[in-house]
Amino acid sequence: RYEEREDFAVVMQPFFRNSVLPLDRNGNPDLDFFAADCFHFNARGYAEMAMALWNNMLEPVGEKQTYNNFTHDRSKLKCPNPAKPFLYTLRNSGFRSSDLDLEKTKSSVPYWAVIVAAVAGVLVGSL
Repeated sequence: RYEEREDFAVVMQPFFRNSVLPLDRNGNPDLDFFAADCFHFNARGYAEMAMALWNNMLEPVGEKQTYNNFTHDRSKLKCPNPAKPFLYTLRNSGFRSSDLDLEKTKSSVPYWAVIVAAVAGVLVGSL
């Protein structure tokens, strides 16, 4: 509904779509990224998400990274391109409404996986 506007844009940032649980050297979940409840992120986990979100905003639509590798490496943080010093939208990425139909884009996560994750989170949180 905002595609025709020149003063406002909504852009999905898919940096968390295909992320996997960060693992330690032994292949166990790396608890360095999680709060005491082992479900929510702590400051280090939120820093990783913030870097991934920032990088996604600097990537053109259609070329956005859809995962986060949880390396806690500040060198992976992208800087704005002097030739294109802006946050990317459908319009300035070169897409028109006929080029990219967002409603026909298939989600990589099945709807039932979200429900299962939510129920599991409530159960783990209540324990």
